[in-house]
Amino acid sequence: MTVDKAYDVYEDGCPTRQVLERLAEKWALLILDRLEGGPIRFNHLRRDIKGISQKVLSQTLKRLERDGLISRTIFATVPVTVEYALTPLGRTLTETVSAFTHWAERNMEAVLTAQAAYDAGDRNG
Repeated sequence: MTVDKAYDVYEDGCPTRQVLERLAEKWALLILDRLEGGPIRFNHLRRDIKGISQKVLSQTLKRLERDGLISRTIFATVPVTVEYALTPLGRTLTETVSAFTHWAERNMEAVLTAQAAYDAGDRNG
């Protein structure tokens, strides 16, 4: 069943804002970018994404799963193995997420230069 509904991100009650808020989170972007290469286990994600706590990783993964962007697969091993992967919907974001995350790497020097210039400038006149 297809619902023909217009969404407007500029309206304060629009549910698209929740999705934008989620995608604007640094941890969500890093997780989605990391999953681009294929399924990854929880602890592998935790090791790869420096600075993320176990709690925040778990919470972020649950939100991304709820949004339909990632899937969670449990393997009956001892101990239990859990893998996360992008869903087809999540794959539609890989190019955008990669461009956004790696833009920061490529342009960090320019951003630092702009910040230093701003901080040194007289903004009173």
